[in-house]
Amino acid sequence: MPIRPASLAPVYEYPEHLRAQVAAAPRAPGVYFFYAQDDSMPLYIGKSVDIRSRLLAHLRTPEEARMLRQAQRIEYVQTAGEIGALLLESRLIKELQPLKNKRLRKQRRLCSIRVIDGAVDIIDTTDLPGASPLYGLFRNRRMATEALMLIADEQRLCHSLLGIEKAMGRSCFRAQIGKCAGACRGDESHAAHTERLLTALARWAVHRWPFPCAIALHERHGEHEEYHVVDGWHYIGTYATEAEARQAPKSIGQAFDADCYKILVRPLLLEVAKLIMLR
Repeated sequence: MPIRPASLAPVYEYPEHLRAQVAAAPRAPGVYFFYAQDDSMPLYIGKSVDIRSRLLAHLRTPEEARMLRQAQRIEYVQTAGEIGALLLESRLIKELQPLKNKRLRKQRRLCSIRVIDGAVDIIDTTDLPGASPLYGLFRNRRMATEALMLIADEQRLCHSLLGIEKAMGRSCFRAQIGKCAGACRGDESHAAHTERLLTALARWAVHRWPFPCAIALHERHGEHEEYHVVDGWHYIGTYATEAEARQAPKSIGQAFDADCYKILVRPLLLEVAKLIMLR
């Protein structure tokens, strides 16, 4: 059936050769793959809590319509829930690098803001080193610096104390024009300046791993069960039984994965899924 996104928008129809494949897709969570003819690598990988509905929604833009005309077959892997679908999609996009996926590419080095005894530093946090609180997950130092500058403008913080500019004399230029509250020249204490900075940074806090060991997140959809093993924000793998999950390897030396962190931080901290400690 034609799908009309808007009254004056072009009408896109699902290609005839894909309709039967879409109709056969399950109304269940999982990951799906579009393949071109005789191609072992997918054009596109996506995920949904309802695979069939999501496939039918792939007609929103001219780019999606072109991809569907290029695709020759659709495959899918069912999961036991949304968390499993998100984790599997993230892993497969990094491994297979589909042509049409523009997000979740291979892991890049990340930067975070760290504050120790009032001193502000921008560090490489791919491995989340040390016990100090970290703020933000930025693609590069420039983006981290821009975030600090934004906070400085909002809170009238000093660029020299934030490490953005070198100190020039007793008072910075921003203090002279009223954009800095004057910690650089003694108008407020450095401790008060740091406290205001940390309060502003709190919204970007990177949560430390909150458990003393690896954990498994349990999901179920009908008769399908999965146990997703996570250790230190690193996704180890998905297992069919709790016994298999308890035998999973640990993540010693594994790099921090920002995509997995973003997927897992809410369900883990809010315990929206059943958690099993793997001591």
